[in-house]
Amino acid sequence: MDSIADIYDHTHADLAATLTTMPQRPGFFEDLNATRFIFDAILTAVPLDTSGVEVRTLDIDGPDGNRIPIGIYRPREVTGSLPAILYLHGGAFAFGRSKPGGDHVAIGIAEQVGAVVVSVSYRLAPEDPYPAGIEDCYRALTWTAAHAAELGIDADRIAVTGQSAGGGLTAAVALMARDRGGPSIAYQSLYAPTLDDRRVTVSAGRIADRRVLNTYDLADIYDHYLPDRNQVPVYAAPARATDLSGLPPAFVLVCELDPLRDEGLDYARRLMDAGVPVTVHHVPGAWHIFEINAPASPLALQSIGLWLTHLRTALDLSATTTRPLLQAPTAWTKLRLGIRLLLNRRRLSLS
Repeated sequence: MDSIADIYDHTHADLAATLTTMPQRPGFFEDLNATRFIFDAILTAVPLDTSGVEVRTLDIDGPDGNRIPIGIYRPREVTGSLPAILYLHGGAFAFGRSKPGGDHVAIGIAEQVGAVVVSVSYRLAPEDPYPAGIEDCYRALTWTAAHAAELGIDADRIAVTGQSAGGGLTAAVALMARDRGGPSIAYQSLYAPTLDDRRVTVSAGRIADRRVLNTYDLADIYDHYLPDRNQVPVYAAPARATDLSGLPPAFVLVCELDPLRDEGLDYARRLMDAGVPVTVHHVPGAWHIFEINAPASPLALQSIGLWLTHLRTALDLSATTTRPLLQAPTAWTKLRLGIRLLLNRRRLSLS
């Protein structure tokens, strides 16, 4: 299949106008500091509203003598033991980390699902390549399960979820928990997950539009995440796992114009073949993590709503609120400013 240099003709009607305002961007790792600035701007653009949650922040012991910052978000005015969701942020294993206590997405999940959400500020590549980040995530899972009574959590109803790289980390944590004898995970929810370093699928080579996650980005992600490209463990790229039996029920969401689409679909099918209950949702005409660019679009609200609805159902909870997780004309403005900064830095480095 030919690559698509301009995805406009394939884009969902809800997103077409947004796409026309999006500038092309350099690769994430051409100036990683600037990339981190961009995503920090997105995450801090919207005023933090914690009125619906109780917030607690702390550092827990990490696996290598390090400390792992976590944020704990509990819905207000809800008594009794609640399910928990371990939330693992996205960002190519290298950026996207929120300050503990200030994670908009985690707050939105807690409010809308009605569960305690534990957000993990795991170590980032390339400063701390694999396995640092995933070991931090697994340690946060074991800590959450061990402190269930203190946190008012039902230890039998702990789910793990993440978007993009966080979706890949979610799959890896589920594999680790199975292989290491626990803790028990009730549900794994993979939103546009990053699962495979090999880039052998049709979709991996199809998207060449530099306004969105594209073919050129994929190699960079794993070049910075993996210390050795010749030896890739399954916890670094869960699609390499040959045995998917005994894993928790799963939700997998993929987007049509995402180079990660096919690896998500392949992983979902292989989970099914292994006897794991799986729900799959394909978002037509959408690029990778499109809801950051068009958070109030009907398609974004539908996709986020479906993701959270399946979490609620899996954890035996009823619906609460339905506001967008990230409401952000301001965030989009800062995103464009950040991309301009990145482009300007590149020009200066070439002059």
